[in-house]
Amino acid sequence: MFGRAKTPIGPGAPRPGKPVLTPRPPEENNATATTAAAPPEPPVRADARPAAAPREADRRRVAGDDDKMEKYYALKTRIHRKLVEQLDLNAMKGDDPGIREQVGEIILALCEQENTLLNHAERQKLVKEVLDETFGLGPLEVILADPTVSDILINGPKHVYVERKGKLELTNVTFRDNEHLLHVIDKIVSAVGRRCDEICPMVDARLKDGSRFNAIIPPLAIDGPSVSIRRFGKDPITWDDYVAFKSCAPQMVKFLEACVVAHLNILIIGGTGSGKTTLLNNMSSFIPPNERIVTIEDAAELRLRQPHVVRLETRPANIEGKGQITIRDLLINSLRMRPDRIVVGECRGAETLDMLQAMNTGHSGSLTTLHANSTRDTVQRVETMVMMSGFELPVRAIRQQFASAIDLIVQAQRLTGGPRKIVSVTEVTGMEGDVVTMQDIFAFEQMGIDSQGKAWGRIVATGLRPTFMDRLAAAGCDLDPSFFERQVLVSDRED
Repeated sequence: MFGRAKTPIGPGAPRPGKPVLTPRPPEENNATATTAAAPPEPPVRADARPAAAPREADRRRVAGDDDKMEKYYALKTRIHRKLVEQLDLNAMKGDDPGIREQVGEIILALCEQENTLLNHAERQKLVKEVLDETFGLGPLEVILADPTVSDILINGPKHVYVERKGKLELTNVTFRDNEHLLHVIDKIVSAVGRRCDEICPMVDARLKDGSRFNAIIPPLAIDGPSVSIRRFGKDPITWDDYVAFKSCAPQMVKFLEACVVAHLNILIIGGTGSGKTTLLNNMSSFIPPNERIVTIEDAAELRLRQPHVVRLETRPANIEGKGQITIRDLLINSLRMRPDRIVVGECRGAETLDMLQAMNTGHSGSLTTLHANSTRDTVQRVETMVMMSGFELPVRAIRQQFASAIDLIVQAQRLTGGPRKIVSVTEVTGMEGDVVTMQDIFAFEQMGIDSQGKAWGRIVATGLRPTFMDRLAAAGCDLDPSFFERQVLVSDRED
């Protein structure tokens, strides 16, 4: 929803030499040769070891290409340094086409001063790369300009992968070395007031387009800096897209809208890359515009369209290890800000207890996400995270808090082959003994794998009606009872 590309061959990739087929010398004594009786000569194998001369030529060519690339990098570095010395780049806006054009002309003039033997295409390539280094994120700019890329994964300076349509591809984008990649990382995190160094080698941040950014550097990352970027695109995914891609049924959209309007507490679950944040964004779009919303995130990436939104973001500790502000701190403070809704980007620790308590003390209609593989796993995850708060609560007490706080669990999942779907909409009905009871209202039933390696199936209404129908009616949300009759709502199979 939301294929392996041919791996490009770089300029330094060696080409195997053609096998040299050396003819067999003629017999010295033809008179004694028994040609008719002699067995035929075995053919020379195509994979026979090539002669030494072509192999040596290959090595010289590779070494020459590497030397040429090093000279190109050195030239680009000199020109970039001279550009920084001549101009006050901090006072320029790199998103202004006029500014970029003027700086591009200066870069061309600096090329002339270097007296290089670059042709026109190479000069234009160098100008673009220096502009990207100056005003953008260097080699990443090429990928960020591609709207089909949903994830960017960097494993050291020479291995950059992207995800397109649910499949990973290796690109031909590279960084010069570890220092070059570290420079780009520092440029990203410093723009949002964070840092990434030996003291703080892990960081979460965001790009200016709202994309989620994570980096981890040596000594924690053994083979060089590692970067993960989750992109949300310029055109956000809407409910129409969910329906068009058969990620959910229209009836499910209307039901979820009614649940948000009726102030039900909703928990969105799923694994990594399943689309939880995108789903949370779209669920939040159903909140009425006259309500006050407080959002709390590690790195601000939610993009709510309501007019009355207060966005809060955590802060890491400074170089002295002081000044850290956690999600739990922000959540406790948000209760004093008179919120109608509290939206937490993700609960992953002790703040889970505070979230449950907020939901149980008048802040209904709150939404949050959680990493879990199933609705049943969700209860165990919540138990574990509540215990991280330091309070020794009985398991039964935690489950009672969960059952009374959470009304609905919506599970997103990334299926085999890449498609993302809402695989279950589950009501939390209460407690029976020590067990939290639940019932599926809508569910996805996987039927198999198609010829392209993608999972396919159908979304069904289970035939069970939610017990909170009176709350929906009180909020003015009268749903057609036929929504909940046992039926197939959407099928991936083309008839």
